[in-house]
Amino acid sequence: MDIFKLKQNGTTAKTELNAALTTFLAMVYIIPVNALILSDAGMPKDALLVATALITILATIFNGLWANTPVALSTGMGLNAYFTYSMVIGMEIPWQTALGAIFISSAIFTILSFTNFRLWIIKNIPLDLRYAISAGIGAFIAFVGLSQMGLIVSSPATKVAIGNVADPKVLIGVIGLILMIIFWALKIRIGFILAITITSAIAWIFGIYEMPQSVVSMPVSIAPIFGELDILSALQISLLPAVLTLFVTHLFDSIGTLTGVGNRANLFNTPEGEKKLARNLESDAIASMAGAAIGTSTITAFAESASGVETGGRTGLTAVFIGILFIFTLFFLPLFNAIPSNAIYPVLVMVGILMFSELGKIDYKDPAICVSTFLSVILMPLTYSITIGLSVGFISYFIIKLALRRYQDLNLGVITLTIVSLFAFIASSSPNLLKFILGE
Repeated sequence: MDIFKLKQNGTTAKTELNAALTTFLAMVYIIPVNALILSDAGMPKDALLVATALITILATIFNGLWANTPVALSTGMGLNAYFTYSMVIGMEIPWQTALGAIFISSAIFTILSFTNFRLWIIKNIPLDLRYAISAGIGAFIAFVGLSQMGLIVSSPATKVAIGNVADPKVLIGVIGLILMIIFWALKIRIGFILAITITSAIAWIFGIYEMPQSVVSMPVSIAPIFGELDILSALQISLLPAVLTLFVTHLFDSIGTLTGVGNRANLFNTPEGEKKLARNLESDAIASMAGAAIGTSTITAFAESASGVETGGRTGLTAVFIGILFIFTLFFLPLFNAIPSNAIYPVLVMVGILMFSELGKIDYKDPAICVSTFLSVILMPLTYSITIGLSVGFISYFIIKLALRRYQDLNLGVITLTIVSLFAFIASSSPNLLKFILGE
């Protein structure tokens, strides 16, 4: 236990275990949720359930040992939605190629993790723009959740319309969403999994969805997705916007989550804490490469780790305990597989709500921030593309600052990401034009 420096961090093994149990219960929903989202990309759900649990175990324990922080790692919400609904469905990229893009993005992320590049980017990008990106992704995944629930449907006349709430399956989704909102408002830490459990029970009791025939089983093989990533196919110019979006989103998501979790207990506010932060960033970068190889979307720090920190978790022993607790989930495949999809999709909406709340921190008196925030947030769901929203946000910010002659706000970081965003926007909207620019 001395490797975790428990006494030095003012904690005990018992406290760390209690913190781990709290975080585990708050985030165990990720197993059925992530499997369902990625299965929409055409991947086998059974293998995804096991792969999600497996990468959570490996990544979280690795982070506990490497970074000595009480932070759990797993497949990131928003990033998994981007993988399925933007890359595979929207851009019509085979899931094997999409996994290859994640591996490439994560490899770049890993290399840069051992430099000061990520911290340099973060220090040079206005905080308000980071809030806007988070809110835009929130709007996007909330839209995905509502449409997958059937609460929002397509309409020839108005593009979108309200769904048939009288449909029992849609009604189950509505009940689940209401429960999640109530539990969140009441600050119940295990609200997500509690709402999924209650909603599933209602659906099974009334015969809306089939009840599980068994609860426990041996883990299935992950062979159908393990090592199936296609890196060579991902090395094409048309996928550059996707790779860049994965990188930038992962960057902001990691920093934002770790900053938020760390602030709860001043984990990263000392020279030693900064070293832990750097190692935590290295952990999720390396874990994302491993995740792509195993067959899952981007791995990142989980915001639910804050619940464990509030319970007293201070060291990597909490993370190790969390990883051990997730081992038990490998043997509950039939139960996870039987959870109704409309008991799970409300999680996307609720996570979207939480991410959207970042808008309240933005200073709208700055015209560049006001316009770029609006365009980022509105375009992500309307174009079904995080890439478009992110790139237009940076481009509009740069143009307005230039027009206002506020050159002092256009540092090298902003200029760099604006150029990258311009290429990403052109590649997403006019791939042939990008090939012409590059002389292909």
